[in-house]
Amino acid sequence: MKAIVVTDQAAGTAGMKLAERPEPQAAINDVVVQVHASGFVPTELAWPSTWTDRRDRDRTPSIPGHELAGVVTALGYGTTGLSVGQRVFGLADWHRDGTLAEYVAIEARNLAPLPGDVDFTVGASLPISGLTAWQGLFQHGRLQAGQSVLAHGAAGAVGTMVTQLAREAGAYVIGTGRAADRQKALDFGAQEFVDLDNDALEDVGGVDLVFDVIGGDIQKRSAGLIRAGGTLVSIVGPTEARPADGLTVDFVVESDRAQLSEIVQRVRDGRLRTNIGNIATLDDAVAAFNPTERVSGKTIIRVRPLAARAHRCKISTKQTNDRGDHSHEGNRGNGSGRGNGRDEAGRAARAAGSDKRRHR
Repeated sequence: MKAIVVTDQAAGTAGMKLAERPEPQAAINDVVVQVHASGFVPTELAWPSTWTDRRDRDRTPSIPGHELAGVVTALGYGTTGLSVGQRVFGLADWHRDGTLAEYVAIEARNLAPLPGDVDFTVGASLPISGLTAWQGLFQHGRLQAGQSVLAHGAAGAVGTMVTQLAREAGAYVIGTGRAADRQKALDFGAQEFVDLDNDALEDVGGVDLVFDVIGGDIQKRSAGLIRAGGTLVSIVGPTEARPADGLTVDFVVESDRAQLSEIVQRVRDGRLRTNIGNIATLDDAVAAFNPTERVSGKTIIRVRPLAARAHRCKISTKQTNDRGDHSHEGNRGNGSGRGNGRDEAGRAARAAGSDKRRHR
């Protein structure tokens, strides 16, 4: 199968290469998924889990990427809850080969059903940003209606999710970022915006929750804004700063089927928009992850071409729709969804609105 591989940590994204790799096999409680779309977080090339397994053994060449949407093609021994031919999306294990490939083996528990009316591209954009925002706000931040949230990086993939979910929960959201991000942050629901280069962060006053994606000096200054009983939630590693009378939580996002289902339902009914800035093919992925100019929004790799390709198992045309659902008679398939590329791109654009980081 085709996959993006990395072998040199010092090279960063410039060291990515498109290569042929063996197709994965399903272990106990695994499924194999034919990947239709994949997300990637550039910071994962700095994570130890990208380069070593749980026993700290080198596992290169490794396949990065952990967000996916696709179709189940095989079940491992003992796997329950999913079936061959089912559309799914989710978050792959940090220590295993990832989703920038035509196929991935993944524990079934890390996946959720992807409804037929949600495009694969949109599905692949949700797991890390959506789950990070959900867990930071509700599990760790224990956000309540009427509270205030300071959302750093409010125009980014995580920040736009934080803003929308917090607003839906009844919170008042103050976004931060660069001056060029102001309108986008406001469009995604921030009620105020602080330009970190030109505005005084301290003028925000007291807030109940800070969602930090930056760290450093901004994190330290933000801790001083937290009201008594409030929380500093960080996804950039252990915090140096602590609020005088509040909590500090740093966390690594985890896959959760129920939460994924809650998130995708909000996309379906219009309460949540994705923040996709660029869509590229697997062949063009290396260039897409090494842009010559800043991309506002998440880059999604469309792994599975929209045009039909030869199948390795029989597929009932009658049961195949334009979003790639398959009825497989065999255990593995190489089926492709039918449909017009412009229609597919249109669906992704509508879900992402008008706007063209696993986080530690």
